[in-house]
Amino acid sequence: MSTDKELVQSILGQEAECQFTRFTSQDALDLGLLLIENAKPYNKAVVVDITMAGHQLFHYAMQGTSFDNDEWVRRKNNTVNRFGHSSFYVGRYIASQGKTVEEKYFVSEKDYATHGGAFPLTIKDVGVVGTITVSGLAQQDDHNLVANTILQFLKK
Repeated sequence: MSTDKELVQSILGQEAECQFTRFTSQDALDLGLLLIENAKPYNKAVVVDITMAGHQLFHYAMQGTSFDNDEWVRRKNNTVNRFGHSSFYVGRYIASQGKTVEEKYFVSEKDYATHGGAFPLTIKDVGVVGTITVSGLAQQDDHNLVANTILQFLKK
C-alpha cells in the first residue's frame, strides 16, 4: 500500500494528464453522461456535477442520493476552487503532514471537504476554470471515477 506522500505524487500526475484544450457546455453534457455510465457498475447512487466559472453546466442526482450528496459536492468544489487541486490531493497532502484542513489552513470543514471526488477542470495554458465532481462512493473511488473518466473522454 502506498504512503500518503506517494499517493500525493500520483494524484499530481493525474492532474497534469487530465487537462482540456477547450471545454464547452456540450463537453460538460457528454462528460457528465459518461460519468453516469461509468458509475453504474459500482451499484451505488451518486451525484455528478460539472461547474465552470461558478456556472453549473451539468448536475445529475441518481435515485437514492440526497441533499447530503449535494453538500459534499459543494464542500469538495470549495476545496478545488480554493487550492487549485483535486479534493483528494488536498486531503492526502494534509494527512501526510498529520493535520486537518482546519489546522493547516484555518478554514472550516463545514465549508471545505478534503475527501476524494472533486477534480479541477483545467484548461491547458489557462489553469483551473471549474470542477468536475462525484459524490456517493468511497472517496478514492469517487476520485478515480472522475480522473479515469476524464482520461477516457480526452482520448476520444
